[in-house]
Amino acid sequence: MSQTAKMDISVFQKPKKGNYYCGDSFIYKESDDSFICALADGLGSGEYARESSQAIMDLIEEEEDLSIDALVRRSNEVLMKKRGAVLGVLRIDFANESYSYTSIGNIGIIMVTPDGEKKRNIPSAGYLSGYPRPYKVLHNVLIPGTKFFMFSDGVSERGLTKSLVSNNLDHIVDTVKVKQEQDLHDDSTFIAIRYNG
Repeated sequence: MSQTAKMDISVFQKPKKGNYYCGDSFIYKESDDSFICALADGLGSGEYARESSQAIMDLIEEEEDLSIDALVRRSNEVLMKKRGAVLGVLRIDFANESYSYTSIGNIGIIMVTPDGEKKRNIPSAGYLSGYPRPYKVLHNVLIPGTKFFMFSDGVSERGLTKSLVSNNLDHIVDTVKVKQEQDLHDDSTFIAIRYNG
């Protein structure tokens, strides 16, 4: 598990069985004012899928202070003449005690409040490939102890929500890892995040 000043993060990532390259890419960064986490899944699998997903992460690394809307717009631009990708972005604003997120395509985002209430994001349909896509950015109040889970479509959701109640992020990720390694039919990335306040 990684720890930043206000966040705990644990990650599992594995390429599709038989592939060297994972087509999923992710980034997370914390500053004094905010935290951002993004997960992209390049269309297909392998090296060219990785090229598309990594292009988005490189952009976010350089321009992390942009709004989610601006990041989505710029991500679309860098994917022109590439394979395309789906994208999920979570931004936490420490000063305003709020969070915002979006998901385009099949990137799952689940929030779990400290009292165990689960909220699952319904992603916007489609993928980014250089052309504008409709999507929505949702906002909510941030409560210390809230957990966020982001995952690509290679992660099976069957039975997943039962394991999300644990406060031990490494235990949650290990549970997902055991399930996923039995069936690596696609690139798989699972990111567990907790806001500690």
